[in-house]
Formats: sequence, C-alpha cells, structure tokens
Amino acid sequence: MSDKFNDLLNRRGFFWQSFDAYKGMVEAGGFYDYGPLGVGLKRNIINKWLRTFVVPYMDFTIEVETPIIMPRIVFEASGHLENFTDFLVTCSKCGRKYRADHLVEDELRKRGVKIKTEGLDERRLDELISQYGVKCPNCGGELGNVQRFNLLFQTTIGPYSSNLGFIRPETAQGMFIDFAKLYELSNRRLPLAVAQVGKVGRNEISPRQGLVRLREFSQMEIELFFDPLNPRCPYLDDIKDVKIRILPEDDVAKGVNAPREVSVREAVEKGYIVNEWMGFYMGLATVFLNELGVPLDKQLFLAKLPEERAHYAKAVFDQVVLTERFGWLEVSGHAYRTDYDLSRHVKYSGQDLSAYRDLQVPRIEKEIRVSPNPVKIKEKYGGDAGKIIKYIYDNPDKVLRDIESTGKSVFEAFEISREMIYISEQERKTYRERFIPHVIEPSFGVDRLLYVTLENSFVERNGKYVLRLPPDIAPIKVAVLPLIRKDPYPAIGRRIWSMLVMNGIEAVYDDGDTIGSRYVKYDEEGVPFAVTIDDKTPMDNTVTLRDRDTTSQVRVPVDSLVAVISSKLYVRH
Repeated sequence: MSDKFNDLLNRRGFFWQSFDAYKGMVEAGGFYDYGPLGVGLKRNIINKWLRTFVVPYMDFTIEVETPIIMPRIVFEASGHLENFTDFLVTCSKCGRKYRADHLVEDELRKRGVKIKTEGLDERRLDELISQYGVKCPNCGGELGNVQRFNLLFQTTIGPYSSNLGFIRPETAQGMFIDFAKLYELSNRRLPLAVAQVGKVGRNEISPRQGLVRLREFSQMEIELFFDPLNPRCPYLDDIKDVKIRILPEDDVAKGVNAPREVSVREAVEKGYIVNEWMGFYMGLATVFLNELGVPLDKQLFLAKLPEERAHYAKAVFDQVVLTERFGWLEVSGHAYRTDYDLSRHVKYSGQDLSAYRDLQVPRIEKEIRVSPNPVKIKEKYGGDAGKIIKYIYDNPDKVLRDIESTGKSVFEAFEISREMIYISEQERKTYRERFIPHVIEPSFGVDRLLYVTLENSFVERNGKYVLRLPPDIAPIKVAVLPLIRKDPYPAIGRRIWSMLVMNGIEAVYDDGDTIGSRYVKYDEEGVPFAVTIDDKTPMDNTVTLRDRDTTSQVRVPVDSLVAVISSKLYVRH
C-alpha cells in the first residue's frame, strides 16, 4: 500500500518536501510544504478539533494566540534550556550526525535485539554502542561519544546579540504566562481551559520520517487549570461510556503488551487514569480520532514511565495510532503537569499567578501590623520626618524584616530604629486563600493527525484509488460536473457551483475530460460528493448526486441541493 499511497499524495499535491528548487544545496529535512488539498485538509482538522474540544465547552474554555518567539527567561523558567534535549552522536570518519537513541534502537533491531532506548542517558547509550559495535550507517566509521543537544531554535530579539530569544517548542508557555490575566477575564473561576493552535519549532537532529518528525509543525493544545483540592470534572458524564484502549503505567512497567479496553469512567475509578479531567480529554480524543476515520482497534493510550516523562509531568499518556509505515505513532500527549509551570514562572518573574479558593470554614489568622511612631521620628529627624513616615507606611513588611534582622532599616540617608515604629498583632477571619492551580494538558500534533487520517482513508476499489475522508474534513466537499461541455450545461453548472460556495460549501467546477475520468480524479482527492448536470437537468431542474464511498447516485432538485448536502456533511459516527 505504501508506494501506491505515497504516489497518490504526490500526484494530487497534498504535501511535499520544502525548498525543492534548492534540492541538494540546503538542509530540507523536517520541513514540508502543503499544497491546496493539504492546506484545506489541515484547516478542516483544526476546525474539527475546535468543534470537539472548545466550542461545546465554551462555558469554561477560551482561546488565545501568543508569540512564536519568546525571550530566553521564559525557557529558563520552563526548564527547556536545561531539559529539552536529545542525544547526539557524530561519526568520527564522515562527520554525519545521528540521534543516538534512535540509531542504537534501529541498529539493534536489525540484529534481532529489542532494547527500548527512551529514557536512557549518555553513559548507557555509549555502553550499548560499544557493546554491540554500532557503526555509522553511512560509512561504517567509528562513532564518537554521545552528547546532549538542545532542540530549541535560537535567535536574537532586536539588534543586540545579548537579547536572546527562542522559537517556542510548544504553545503552552504563552498560556501559562498569561494565566493571571485570563483568570481575571474569566471572573476568577476555575476550572479554566485555555486553548491555542499554532506553529512551533524543534531543531530535530535527523528528521527523516516525512510529516512524522518535523522541525516546524502545528500544535493544538489545551491547558486546563483546576483546583487540586477539587479535581472533579462535571463533564465526565458526557463521555463516561466511551471505550478506550489503555496500557496503564503498572502494566507498562511489568512489560504487559495487551491493552485493557474499558470505559473512561472505569479507567478513572480503577486508577488507570489519575485525574477525572485527564480521563475526560482522553475520552474526547478517542471520539475525535474515530471521527477522523481511525477505528478504536488502531488506537491506544500508552502510559509513560517516570524516566520517560518530560521534566514537568507527573503522569503522561501518549495516544498512539497503528500505521502501516511507522507502526505505533504518537498523535497526542495527555500530561498532568501539576503546578510545575506556574510555580516556575512565579519564581522567575516575581508575578502572582495564583488563584482564589473559598474556605468552607473561615480561618483565623494573626496579622502583624507596622506603623510609624511620629514622635520618635521627629525627635531625630525633624523636618524630614514626613517622608520617613510615608516610607514606613509604604513598606511596612520590609521595615520590619530589616529591623528584626539587623536592628535598623535604611532609607536614603536615614536609619529607622525599633523605637520609631509601632508593632501590633491583630486577628482576622480569612474566608478565602490563594493557591497555585494544577494543570492537565492534552496536546495534539496537527501534521501527524493529517497523516494518519490520510492513511486510514486510503482504499483501492476495482483497481482505482479512493480517499474516503470524512465529509466534514474533506478539503473539497462537492465537485460540480456538467456531463458535456455544451450549452446550457456549463452555465447551469456554474450557477450550482456559485450557490454551493455562497452557502459555505467548498466546491469545485470541472467540465474537462470524460465524466468517468473526473469521478476517478475527485475520488482520489477525497471529494465526498459529485453533482452531475445531465440531459434531464434543463427539463426538470434536478441533478445527479453521487456518493464517493458507495458510488450510488440519486436525483436531487437543484433547490434542495444545499440542504441535502449539508445534512450529510456533519453526521457524527
């Protein structure tokens, strides 16, 4: 299938390697261009994701757009400068560079040795290279020592080389930084889900797998902020009966390969999934993949062990899809990030990124208050007393800390001593408290979703190829085809095409070649419906509506065409 499938995608121009005009002159790995059909399909997958994850839950979900380039301090805070690395190994003979863990795993697999290299460090990878005599696949040369390679794309912001910036490797950080503002805009309510769709960049060491491993790609992410003392998801019943296939962390640790098929509710109750919100989004993700054409038996949620998880995560499931070319392929990740990100940005920015929690029982708190003693201040400083008094009112905590630690607080040329302040202790009832929210993150790779959607839609029928794309995401919904290029057929066809387009239905008009050849062409492009203007159309104002998947044809009045087609476009499976 693979050769036929790739040939179809190439002929129809869904996507192709970038910089083709400079082939052999530049590094093009990990960069792809989308053609007209690819652009349309990608946009429709994004829109379907929004219809699944955002639009039905707008009572607690909002959407944002944040910059692709961010300053260095953001990634210091997030931990990416320290932890966002892969392992690089270089051939000492030809200088070719490889991602070490992938190279070792691939080379050992060829020898019948199965070793999972994810999570291994440099020392262990060096040991495996030495133990099994792994050489450079390009020239057979000796490999050097394994080193860490940071995947962030670096740039400068403005004209100063010291003002470093990086292309974001995920859309998440912008949403974390904006939390305080978004929390206020949402009337200080939790849970709060923030969604973002956008481009990201990862400077992959050796991307050689088409759309599967890119240096620039698109993500669809949600950061769900919630109170860890109230982790209940009130929307779990929406998907409680959805079946998922899952390998929980305990099973992965024991080497179990057979997944459990359970409902989302059961997975949460049995502790396979640590949080109701995580289960909710995993259930939606299963429905989403199914509606992209990926059946349940090709889907799996695979838990990642502690040594395999990203630095920010307490629990992670990869949603993987079985593909013909790449085997099990990750298309989304579901992570419990705890309060790691917000806490780190609080530490590095000094800003308040907390939320409020109402207390069921008020808490009695003791409060120390500091106020100036005007008499003592005037005795020592006379006419300067006013500004010292103001300084104490403006900085009571600092003045108290300074006096308690050193016996005095210095302000300009003045020393404020203990007798110059009053210290009083008061009790007050607190009805709410601040806390740092925890985060559940479902993150989807658009480009990989596009690939698995295309692969699962590809079928061969009577020696011809068909892309059975779900109608709602097909880049073209209708092909308008006059039977012959002879008046009045083209004029009627163009009127129908215009009517469809004006009603928001993506359509093309085509009066070239034979009708059979045009059916074949649009079947290959995944167009779900074809409208044929034939000899009956001028007489009774009806057309033939052909279904791509069944090839069945029915007569439909032109005046009913928009309604009939619209009713078929968004039918849920």
